[in-house]
Amino acid sequence: MSRIGKQPVQIPDKVKVDIQGTTVSVDGPKGKVSKTFAPVVKIEIKDKTVIVSPTEETRFSRAMYGTARSVIAGMVKGVSIGYLKELEIQGVGFKANLKGSKLDLALGYSHPILHDIPEGIKVTVTDGTKLKIEGADKQLVGQVTAEIRAYYPPEPYKGKGVRIVGEHAERVRRKEGKTVA
Repeated sequence: MSRIGKQPVQIPDKVKVDIQGTTVSVDGPKGKVSKTFAPVVKIEIKDKTVIVSPTEETRFSRAMYGTARSVIAGMVKGVSIGYLKELEIQGVGFKANLKGSKLDLALGYSHPILHDIPEGIKVTVTDGTKLKIEGADKQLVGQVTAEIRAYYPPEPYKGKGVRIVGEHAERVRRKEGKTVA
């Protein structure tokens, strides 16, 4: 049995949860998120809490009910508090601008990169090199962040490129340049 799956998810006052079979819709001040789960979990609301339990005693259903509970908790947090990822662009001439619902990136290529911003995501550009990606859906915020970073990941010699704030030590390896003998 999952230790995480056994815990109920508390529903804050401003959040509304609607369950239709295995589809859960959560609506709150930051937006609306909806997900469909595998039919091996039973989801119900009791006393301002969401309770998830497995419908059968298979390994898959026991694994999925902990996952479903964790995703629902993330949905509730997303519509009440929201999720935020910050990106930083480093490099001479590298910059970003917003053009309506598109993000215009100048990353040293011969052409500008136009990235569509999906519905439910808010992108803020400050100083031309700092981006804030906000939204209610944790998966969508992470996906947009990863797509923007993938256009020009930090390179190992000068460290220029698009990096997630806080990833300096773990993911970006710096190499030593050539030395003159």
